[in-house]
Amino acid sequence: MDCPPFSLKNMSRLFSALFLLFVQGSLAQRVRVEPEVVSYPGQTVTLRCQFPNPGGTQLTQVSWILEPSEGERTNIAVFHPNFGVSYPTQSPVAGRVSFLSNSPSLDNPSIQIRDVKMTDEGRYICEYATYPSGNEQGVSSLIMLAKPRNMATTVTVNAGNTPVIVARCESSNGRPAATISWTTTVNGNATTPVKTDNSDNTVSVQSEYMLIPQPSDNGKDISCVVSHRTMPQPETFPMKLTVEYPPQVQIVGYDNNWYKGRTSAFLTCQADGNPAPTTVTWRTLSGLMPDTVQVQENRLAVVKVDDSINTTFICEVRNSLGSGRDQVTILVRETPLPIKGSTTGSIIGGILGVIILLAIIVTTVVMVRRHQRKSANSPPSHKPPPPTKSFSNADRLIISRPLESDSHQMYYKTEREQPMTDLSGYHDENDHDEPSRHSASCSGEEKEALFPCNDDRDMDGIMGEEYYITSSVTRGSSFMSSAVIV
Repeated sequence: MDCPPFSLKNMSRLFSALFLLFVQGSLAQRVRVEPEVVSYPGQTVTLRCQFPNPGGTQLTQVSWILEPSEGERTNIAVFHPNFGVSYPTQSPVAGRVSFLSNSPSLDNPSIQIRDVKMTDEGRYICEYATYPSGNEQGVSSLIMLAKPRNMATTVTVNAGNTPVIVARCESSNGRPAATISWTTTVNGNATTPVKTDNSDNTVSVQSEYMLIPQPSDNGKDISCVVSHRTMPQPETFPMKLTVEYPPQVQIVGYDNNWYKGRTSAFLTCQADGNPAPTTVTWRTLSGLMPDTVQVQENRLAVVKVDDSINTTFICEVRNSLGSGRDQVTILVRETPLPIKGSTTGSIIGGILGVIILLAIIVTTVVMVRRHQRKSANSPPSHKPPPPTKSFSNADRLIISRPLESDSHQMYYKTEREQPMTDLSGYHDENDHDEPSRHSASCSGEEKEALFPCNDDRDMDGIMGEEYYITSSVTRGSSFMSSAVIV
């Protein structure tokens, strides 16, 4: 859709409106005032106003006007250079308002209000009558503050199934209105704060906390927190809920191991209620209390267990709201139940078993290693097969006698060295036996020639030397010579 053409007439009207707004804004800024002034009841408040640098504008009169939050505008103070000051008697601040200077001037017509009240809150307008521009003004807002009186309390309630008020919190006669919040662990809800305007222009705020009270809620923590502009930090009211309920009863002490002849068996009647329980009554289902039973308030003591204890014991507890009861049926056994080992004993036994097992393993390892070291240091229990030397058919074995200078050693001498061949497996029954380290002796002419005899030395010493018997054989030949006996 096409827009209608913008005529010159409409444009001139627009510029005229903008110019008027600019002029009014610039003129309004010429009157200097404080935008906001805060005070408390009973104090003296000062409202300042100035018209600096009027230039070509002629100031003729200045007036202060009160514009309350509710009600009509009212002149409260007027100053004319020729006619002086005037304080209208119909104003709400009559008798308490005056110009700041005893000789006021149009340049600085500030005023003060003594003993301010909460109802004095509102907009205060400093208005100049000027020529030729007309009236010019500045607006100051007087904000009255009042510190509230705060309090909180709990409400005693009975346990039930419907939501009820369990706590209240109130902030009275404050300005502005206070803020109330709750902190608690119980499962409830805070009501919407209710604000009440008082006749003195203050505000009272009240909040309540509601929940479905249960016996477990008794004594739970709940706090009311009040925040207000006049307080440096929120004020907290810690409280504890009060929920009343009939006694809740439980009998303890029966371990299912009451046997004939057992002594010092006890039953205890535990009760919890608000208000506190006042009476405790023991009885049996049959109505007769066994002779071996002693009643000690909430405790029932059995001197000796017998067949008369085979019954049901009942404990009943009362308070101002009602009563509660519990019962337990006793089964008397012929013999006691076996005592089960405790878990702690099992754990300790397991630890000791592991320690003993580790000790056995360590001891075994130490003994094995010690035996191995001992075996390594002792001589071998068997003699390895002696190495032999192979000779060709032309070779001859020459056995030399020990040198006189060393009668404890003997050696072999061959015409030339030949590779060694193991012939230990050969044995000829027709040959003489090899001298044994156990059967050798120092007797006989033959032995005397080869082994000089020493009374202080046995054959073990001789055999301990390098003494071997070898035969001459040609590699690959089937003939083997007889062993040489020495």
